[in-house]
Amino acid sequence: MHDLIIRNAQVYDGTGLPPVLTDVAVSNGLITHIGQVTNPAQEIIDAQGLALMPGIVDLHTHYDAQVTWDRTMSPSPALGVTTAVIGNCGFGIAPCPAPLRETMLKNLSVVEGMDLNALLTGVNWEFESFGQYMDQLRRIGPYVNTAVFAGHSVIRTAVMGADGSVNADPTPEQLQAMQTMVRDAMDHGAIGFASSFSPNHSGYGGIPMPSTIASESELRALTSVLGEQKKGVFMMATGTRGSPDIMESIVKETGRPAYISTVLTMYNEGNPSLAATYYERCAQALARGHELYILTSCQPLSFDFSLTDPYMLLSHSAFDVVKSSTVEALPGIYRSAGFREAFRHNLKQPKEGILFLGNWRQIEVGQTVRPENQTLEGLSIQALADQQGLDPVDVFLDLALSEDLGTHFVGKFFNNNDEGVAPSLKHPASVITLSDAGAHLSYMCDAGFGLYFLSHWVRDTGHFTLSEGIRRITSEPADRFRIPERGRLAVGLPADLLLFDPLTVGISKPLPLQDLPGGGTRMVRTATGVHGVWVNGVKVHDGQDYVAHEHGPGAVLDQFNS
Repeated sequence: MHDLIIRNAQVYDGTGLPPVLTDVAVSNGLITHIGQVTNPAQEIIDAQGLALMPGIVDLHTHYDAQVTWDRTMSPSPALGVTTAVIGNCGFGIAPCPAPLRETMLKNLSVVEGMDLNALLTGVNWEFESFGQYMDQLRRIGPYVNTAVFAGHSVIRTAVMGADGSVNADPTPEQLQAMQTMVRDAMDHGAIGFASSFSPNHSGYGGIPMPSTIASESELRALTSVLGEQKKGVFMMATGTRGSPDIMESIVKETGRPAYISTVLTMYNEGNPSLAATYYERCAQALARGHELYILTSCQPLSFDFSLTDPYMLLSHSAFDVVKSSTVEALPGIYRSAGFREAFRHNLKQPKEGILFLGNWRQIEVGQTVRPENQTLEGLSIQALADQQGLDPVDVFLDLALSEDLGTHFVGKFFNNNDEGVAPSLKHPASVITLSDAGAHLSYMCDAGFGLYFLSHWVRDTGHFTLSEGIRRITSEPADRFRIPERGRLAVGLPADLLLFDPLTVGISKPLPLQDLPGGGTRMVRTATGVHGVWVNGVKVHDGQDYVAHEHGPGAVLDQFNS
């Protein structure tokens, strides 16, 4: 007897082949038969009119802390994800000596936009070393298959403490200790090594995240461990310092694939040709036999923010004073003519790699506090400035000050033009992922990137066939990150399944949910057209709600292809 039979589904195997109308049988977590099944089963689902595909593989998430209090890793399973990689950009919580726990969480709260009280209240510390963290994940039983990066900033903090954000150069002994920790993480099943040189990555109180001040020679010393062990992938939030040439040279030195993640590769109307140059340079590297790819977002990059936490503006030097100030001091800063002039100067000469380049049409009024201002919601700051005949910097700051900084704004900076984004998605150097799931919870939720891709880029715009679209978010990302047996439907492989209606599949707008430890609120999305999600043959979501399990069915992935 089978555990599960899904009958009469349009079965997409994840490889790009056309679908087959057939049955799929599952036993003991594995796919045991694809074709007409006559044997009985504990559960039989008639999927007539629905499609069955492999679960979505999300290579770029930040569930490192959340998974210790939430084994569901919500909302990803509800949005079709069955495999997730955490520890991206080198930010996480393991390894972490006990005295450094608060330091680690404070930095994480800022760089990944997480509720600090939720982190301090919710993280369950049953580990100090990377191996102990992996053991804790196995005890927890996550709902999705989970792989973990060894993280540069995490390891730098573990070795150097708070000095990791101050001292650009470690001592020789500290560098050796960091290499040892990378080796230890790899020995305990890390998928690879992740780092960041991004100027947008600031820690608590505006201090740099540790890896962002590290030298190129330090980065090469740590990535060399991947070459020594002949395994693992390298992921980098590159900013401008981690150029494609540097990334390719690391690929050449280590023999391991590398992945660029930066807003510089996203379509930007202010500099529409910039992203294409990154893709072309990666294509040239690939032609030379060097595996250099770009983690590509298929969604518009929009941020909800207020001037009490203007995280997406902090890379402008005018906001240095904001980083080190209390909330009570902010109104005085924002009223200051000196601050406003400094901000205007920044916008006239914006640094590379920052989020906001000064186009005030890209910042809209989101939610207002005062009833008389509700008519402004949805209007851009530039539109308001034009109406009032004022400078947009003054309009922006004065509106927030009039509402005691309670105004919420929406920044729509990148990937907001389909014609500009489509070439990146279709490029051979792109790997479609970059959800940031688990991070920036107060402002956004892009965990549903896969369902968005199927609805917008496949069904609504026709840029991809359904077969090819499914391949791009299942088998291809699994193969790129050397994750074995995932992203495909085939006899003998784990039964990671997503049952959905291609005509209605999609995601909701971000919705507030007050369920964080300590009572914090986060933004989530819900799915439409999803009828069931299974991980290793076990149903984790029925399309309406999570299925309760005391120990989730997700595997802690620690073995990868070479």
